[in-house]
Amino acid sequence: MQLTSLCATIVKEIRLPQDCLCVRMRLFDGNPAEPFSFFDNPKNLLNMKKLAFLISLLFFCAATAMAQTWSVAVNAADAIELGTIGVEGSAAVGQHWSIHAGARFNPWTFAKKDTFNGLFSEPNPDQFQDRKQSYAIGTRWWPWNVYSGWWVGGKAQYQEYNRGGILTKTSEEGDAFGAAFSGGYSLMLKEHINLDFGLGLWGGWTKYTTYACPSCGKVEDQGEKWFILPNEVILSLVYIF
Repeated sequence: MQLTSLCATIVKEIRLPQDCLCVRMRLFDGNPAEPFSFFDNPKNLLNMKKLAFLISLLFFCAATAMAQTWSVAVNAADAIELGTIGVEGSAAVGQHWSIHAGARFNPWTFAKKDTFNGLFSEPNPDQFQDRKQSYAIGTRWWPWNVYSGWWVGGKAQYQEYNRGGILTKTSEEGDAFGAAFSGGYSLMLKEHINLDFGLGLWGGWTKYTTYACPSCGKVEDQGEKWFILPNEVILSLVYIF
């Protein structure tokens, strides 16, 4: 009964913040009066995100309850992506296996001119951003011993993104679902402190909208597509409990 109440509370309280830019995230732009597929309905997408988050949370909590060693990591390399914040928690579930749950968040918008984030000015062609919120859960396999030496890993990942104005004047926003694979090495610095190095790729499906510029709101293309992209560069400071 207590677990059911907790799940209901989590689902009730989860809210995604509405975008403050003149180009709003597509998640909040649905018109229920128009014909749509399941994924065109913002309520369906939001419910899927809540369900995925809840399942991931319950899975991670159940696994960590059996673990004897935990860790928390902050990825300094994420900051290179225009100030992205990346954190991850993990738990050892055997000599060679650990489970990991992480999140990455970037709310920042940049511009060469003062545009008040697009709230009180005309669209700015010099605006650029790599805004995102990303959630993942997965496992790592350690050939020698958990939290020590080489490792390979895989995880399921969801990302809501809005990026553009960096390499081209166009921008793209959307919801991406997929699987990520990575590998690296964990260097033991002290008894409770490691330094993780790694690289990762991910692939999957995204429902996207492309705009003529990062702030003008002029739609150039929209649809669904499959993708394979670089996912992360890992340079993490890890504290092991």
